[in-house]
Amino acid sequence: MTHFKLHAEPLQDNWLDAYGHLNEAYYLVPFTNTTWKLQDEFKIGVDYFEDTGCALYTVETHLRYLDDVRSPAMIKVESIILGSDTKKIWFAHKMIVDGKLCATGEFMVLHYSTRDSRTIEMPELVQTALKQAEVTEKPDWVGRQIGLKKR
Repeated sequence: MTHFKLHAEPLQDNWLDAYGHLNEAYYLVPFTNTTWKLQDEFKIGVDYFEDTGCALYTVETHLRYLDDVRSPAMIKVESIILGSDTKKIWFAHKMIVDGKLCATGEFMVLHYSTRDSRTIEMPELVQTALKQAEVTEKPDWVGRQIGLKKR
């Protein structure tokens, strides 16, 4: 079980909304930038794409906005692998500013061959590394869905 601390970046002023805090769309930018680092960590990033034509395509995202992020701020992102199979990776990012959890993002990605125009299995070494990194206990905030009725 590994918590990855692969990325941090300063809040950009052009990410602010009319209220002076991080616009909802821009919460995804640091998460996306972290996903690139996570792909590199597992050797399935840009170099891998250039060699194989395979990429990770996001098919689902769930963002939770937990606290304001205002300028100036250094955004730190931590990542966890929630699960994987031969063709999919389920992972999450946590956005932390000044030690405070401000947002979470949960993602499902597919391993896709752009040369064959279909999903294909990831290399065995990648599959093994993902399984070794997978958290044993998932946070209580993953796997939720949005709705008005209480369950």
